Amino acid sequence: MNIRKLHAHELMQLLDLYKHLHEHDDPLPSASAVEAVWAEVLANPRIQYLGAYVDGALVSTCTLTVVPNLTRACRPYGVIENVVTHPTYRGQGWGQAILKHALDQARQQHCYKVMLMTGRRDETTLQFYEKAGFDRRGKQAFVAKLAT
Repeated sequence: MNIRKLHAHELMQLLDLYKHLHEHDDPLPSASAVEAVWAEVLANPRIQYLGAYVDGALVSTCTLTVVPNLTRACRPYGVIENVVTHPTYRGQGWGQAILKHALDQARQQHCYKVMLMTGRRDETTLQFYEKAGFDRRGKQAFVAKLAT
């Protein structure tokens, strides 16, 4: 399995894969605004957009952000977001592999924990994350949706 950080020129592949993340997502702003965010992401060493590839095609991805921390002996913590695998490649281990890679990256950066939240409630998705090493009962998450 080929898993690595995304390169700058792979933005369009990422955006195409994100079409399978949310059934109804907010529309993207202008191309220049999207490219500015992408440039900011790429310049930040604490943010990693990871991808799994089949014959050069991006088939699975997630984002790992490592946050500096003043507790837990100043060890950082990680946050994983935007986990998605192209429907054609689901059930083949790509999602598990991308999450394992993200957790390995977090370990290398000495994170004391990694958090992941999902809005999905179906048991299959919850078991998928548990199989990847996440505990659905470990903590309670609260989300505040902010108006734009």
